[in-house]
Amino acid sequence: MNVTIAQEWKECLQDEFEKDYFSNLVQFVKKEYTSNTVYPPGKYIFNAFDQCPYQKVRVVILGQDPYHEPGQAHGLCFSVNDDVQIPPSLVNIYKEIQSDLGLTPPSSGNLQRWAAQGVLLLNATLTVRAHQAGSHQNKGWEEFTDAVIHKLATNKEHLVFLLWGSYAQRKGEFIDKSKHLVLSSAHPSPLSAYRGFFGCKHFSKTNEYLIRNGMDPILW
Repeated sequence: MNVTIAQEWKECLQDEFEKDYFSNLVQFVKKEYTSNTVYPPGKYIFNAFDQCPYQKVRVVILGQDPYHEPGQAHGLCFSVNDDVQIPPSLVNIYKEIQSDLGLTPPSSGNLQRWAAQGVLLLNATLTVRAHQAGSHQNKGWEEFTDAVIHKLATNKEHLVFLLWGSYAQRKGEFIDKSKHLVLSSAHPSPLSAYRGFFGCKHFSKTNEYLIRNGMDPILW
């Protein structure tokens, strides 16, 4: 199947694109986009991959669903476009960065600057019906994004995986911790951030690990 995605990723994931589940997923997604309002806009479905080439990946942040309200989702987990109000979870992420690294939070919730440095901002499910959280779960996206994580964890070394919340932790539980740095905490949502996300210092720990392994730190 010919999928419009960055060439490095296309070569890496071609075997997934040929599988039956992915063909069924494509048919489902196409039907959803023609019959409902679906986010993100179609050209941004694979934006996490387009913004962060395979060879540049150093850090992986796992989200769950795209944002499901108008104008928010653009294919990068936790990220919104420049002119959109910063969502509560990202507000808390910025608070932790400020506490951890002393950096003043930016006025924009657009995380493309992270992606450009090698941070793969990957949602488990890459599409969602408007106003209906979880509406595209269990249609094949999770199998696809599991395969992405497997390929990265198997084929690369010294990646940092940031697993916030029980869902992300289950999705990344197979990652070889002797080969990569896996950092887990509560989810940054206002419902759970005080149960271990605040104070986790994942951003300084990520940079210390990258530097220790001969890589540049992320400018969070």
